[in-house]
Amino acid sequence: MPVLLPPALELSLDLLRCPTCRTFRLHPDRGALRCPAGHTFDIARQGYAGLLTGTRATSGDDAAMVHARARFLTTGAYGPIRKVVARLAADSVPEQATVLDVGCGTGYYLAGVLDQLPDARGLGLDTSVRALRSAARAHDRAAAVAWDVFRPFPLASGVADVVLDVFAPRNPVEFHRVLRPTGRLIVVRPTGRHLAELRGRFPGTVTIDPAKEQRLHRALDPFFEAAVTEEMEYPATLARWEALDLVAMTPSARHVSRADLANDGPLPDQVTVSVLATAYQPR
Repeated sequence: MPVLLPPALELSLDLLRCPTCRTFRLHPDRGALRCPAGHTFDIARQGYAGLLTGTRATSGDDAAMVHARARFLTTGAYGPIRKVVARLAADSVPEQATVLDVGCGTGYYLAGVLDQLPDARGLGLDTSVRALRSAARAHDRAAAVAWDVFRPFPLASGVADVVLDVFAPRNPVEFHRVLRPTGRLIVVRPTGRHLAELRGRFPGTVTIDPAKEQRLHRALDPFFEAAVTEEMEYPATLARWEALDLVAMTPSARHVSRADLANDGPLPDQVTVSVLATAYQPR
């Protein structure tokens, strides 16, 4: 039996373009999306559309990382970040806004924005099939599409009022192309103090490059101007399993051994959450 077109995906069909032709719109056809030239893309039974073509990306989160993230985010430890993202996104956007979440993961931040914008629609892009299964269910107005965000997006130009990039890879050229001239790009990234206590406990964790901010500025400056930056820093009290999930849900999970994660040694019961959130305007 063909997969029914998910309502949230139907809501965002006008945004999508065939990733092969680059110009044709996609339309539903017997449980798939098809362009007028005949290129066809499956809709998974979990509700997301698979638009990836050619060589598939391999950097997406695996099942263990997604499970750890889903569990950790239910604790509310990153709730303050979600609230700031939603507030920045909701500032000066039309009621019927289109929100694009690049590297959306499980859809946690996109859902938070849509909760603040009752007439908005959302679309999340990610390479991880495991994460997209959650993202497609994160909100009744959030669609999810499998895509490598380092490649040109399978989207029309000038269609987004907000682009979210929360702890995710960045593609400044495409951010600028898909945003309306009056739109906003919101970028959230860690400071050097973020989760420092856990990095001290697990030497294999990914460190924060001291030049990260300079590199971000160089990458975005040709396309965007910073409107406002907010710094959030607060202590988060964690149970042991929450601390382990926090490590296991990040790219550090690929560098920390299973033995280290299974070790019964002491873990910090409090960590520093420290991030910068900037809203940018297109130049």
